[in-house]
Amino acid sequence: MIDPPAVPSRGRMWSHLASDTSFDELHAFARELGIPERGFDRDHYDIPAERYDSVVAAGAVPVTSRDLIVRIRAAGLRRRKSEVLGSGRPGRALVRPERLHEGARVAVVAPSGPVPADQLDAGLEVLRSWGLDVHVGEHVLGPAPARRYLAATDRQRATDLMTAWLDDRVAAVVCARGGFGAQRIVDLLDWDALARARPKLLVGFSDITALLQAMAARLGLVTVHGPMVTNLGPLDDLPREHLRRTLFEPDQALVLSPEPLDVLVPGAAEGVLVGGNLAVLASGAGAPAAMPATDSIAVLEEVGEQPFRIDRQLTQLLRAGWFDGVRGVVLGHFTDCGPAGAWRDVVVDRLGGLGVPLVVGARFGHTSDNLLVPLGVPAALDADHDGPGGLRLLTPACR
Repeated sequence: MIDPPAVPSRGRMWSHLASDTSFDELHAFARELGIPERGFDRDHYDIPAERYDSVVAAGAVPVTSRDLIVRIRAAGLRRRKSEVLGSGRPGRALVRPERLHEGARVAVVAPSGPVPADQLDAGLEVLRSWGLDVHVGEHVLGPAPARRYLAATDRQRATDLMTAWLDDRVAAVVCARGGFGAQRIVDLLDWDALARARPKLLVGFSDITALLQAMAARLGLVTVHGPMVTNLGPLDDLPREHLRRTLFEPDQALVLSPEPLDVLVPGAAEGVLVGGNLAVLASGAGAPAAMPATDSIAVLEEVGEQPFRIDRQLTQLLRAGWFDGVRGVVLGHFTDCGPAGAWRDVVVDRLGGLGVPLVVGARFGHTSDNLLVPLGVPAALDADHDGPGGLRLLTPACR
């Protein structure tokens, strides 16, 4: 449908071409008419007045400007500027996806390592018990590529993610598991196409940190650093319920530290949350899709890295400027990383001089009590001299 030419800009009059069915239909119609993609603005194409008659002749239905807005709003295709994806800036609150509702479609993809079928089935059962319409990507269970530490080939894993993200019916994409390989597909994704799609939730952690960082930097989108499908079966009740509430009732999931945090460096801070797995962050430092901790609160977790390796990773991030301007640091689980005293000493040695609040003991990371952390959402860190630390969201993770 198209409204009359009535909007003046750049010395011309313009119409709006939109669809009340889907963006896929709108983009296909525009391509048939040779309308350039740069003409797409949030939820419509800008059409110069001299093309109005030819667009109507091609099949667009003439409507008033008011009717056009009413119809795309009723179809759920109206997008405000605050909902439009684009490059994210460090320290800025990012675009929040919509919360889920019963019957919402969720896509499961495997951007990293091979997925155990029994663990996948247990996690899918949890998602379905929440009333979600779950669709599993074509290559989640292989075929296994030459490199057995990957779920499928790079192209297959990237295609599954693109297919899920560009499907307007999909409200959230939940990763099957972490492992290795997410960084290999970051540059295979069509980021322009992803930016045109409706904002949706991406859930994952560990190796998926590479995608969480890229979504923040390239799309300016809030993501969920939290349990994946293969984690849901053995997950403790509290983090499983916290995930469900964040997805469905985000106003009821603002507290991220149900127990007090250990204060290593006291203070208080506010800022958007950024971070993830330490090793993945360090390996991606300096890459185009990295989101640094400037004007933000950094959240870090790790597994299977000895203190000397943690030292190397933190030093790499410091030298790369990732911590420049950070407002606070929250450490979650450092599972199987040697004696707690040893890696804590390394953290204080490397990060204590930043002059910002530093706490440990948050419940996120590689354990069965992995409490999710929404990235790109403003939060407050309380690490006062007089008491234990705490972390809470200032804004719900979803709209």
